[in-house]
Amino acid sequence: MRSSDTERTQHLRVLGLGDDEIRVYQHLLRSGPASVSDLEAATADLTGTLSDALGGLVQAGLARRSGSDHTRFLPVPPDAGLEALTLRRESELKQARIEVLNAYDEFRRTVHNESTAHLIEVVTGTAIVERIHQIKGSAQREILAIDSPPYYLGAGPNATEIEQLNRGVAYRVVYSPESVEVPGYLTENILPCVEAGEQARVLPDVPAKLTIIDGSIAFVSMSVRDTDVNRSLLIIRPSSLLTALIGMFELCWRNALPLHASAGAEDDRLEPIERRLLSLLATGAADDTIARTLGISRRTFFRYLERLMNRTGASTRFQLALHAARENWL
Repeated sequence: MRSSDTERTQHLRVLGLGDDEIRVYQHLLRSGPASVSDLEAATADLTGTLSDALGGLVQAGLARRSGSDHTRFLPVPPDAGLEALTLRRESELKQARIEVLNAYDEFRRTVHNESTAHLIEVVTGTAIVERIHQIKGSAQREILAIDSPPYYLGAGPNATEIEQLNRGVAYRVVYSPESVEVPGYLTENILPCVEAGEQARVLPDVPAKLTIIDGSIAFVSMSVRDTDVNRSLLIIRPSSLLTALIGMFELCWRNALPLHASAGAEDDRLEPIERRLLSLLATGAADDTIARTLGISRRTFFRYLERLMNRTGASTRFQLALHAARENWL
């Protein structure tokens, strides 16, 4: 599809050509080789000189002299010229970006010298546990969390969360597979909280440990996949960073699989233990962990698993999970 002169003019401007150079180049594309006198007659309303416009086109690699006396000009294959123009434009844009960033930095330092240090607090050592208690204890409406080891408050029963759930604080928690693998954490912490009203999901790979309180303050640290011993905590107050963290949580929540504490609604196709087994499989827990949580032997676990796969026609656990999700078994 051929571009109109107007469209082509816009594209050439993007590449950095001036209006006079564009006018002359457009004429050469329509007429072919032209003498200086022909170009002067066709482009009499240039704002600058024809000589400057032609010089710019030659330098850009879009035109060249021709004829025995070199007084005529014609367009040339633009490959090399366009590459040079593109690189020059990229360099100019990078320089412009640097100048704008420097200008804003100067504005922030001299005109709007407001410190943002209060927006992020770094907590280390023994103060971490105290600050977590203070922040979580202030919750009024909702706590959003991405849960992963290491645990500053221990991995046992979570009486604080259950008390908050009972007084109406909503909890939505995305767990990492490592959470489920911590000995006793599933049965002593996660499942009692889910039974008390927590909405829980599991994601195979979580980006960070994160807790957001009432959408107004958050604390974040690395997950166990990023550090073996984590002794620092970032507290984030209302800012664009907090908004980004809330968005990250919601993205993780949408992509995670539900985790239920009990069998849920009765389904003739499933025994309660089968539904519980499927829910634990979705967490990514190891076979031994699932068997231990269900109170059955490894042999019994595999017997149930084989029966579910035969019933659904699944040849892999992934196919079984897809079938379970499609049938709303999870």
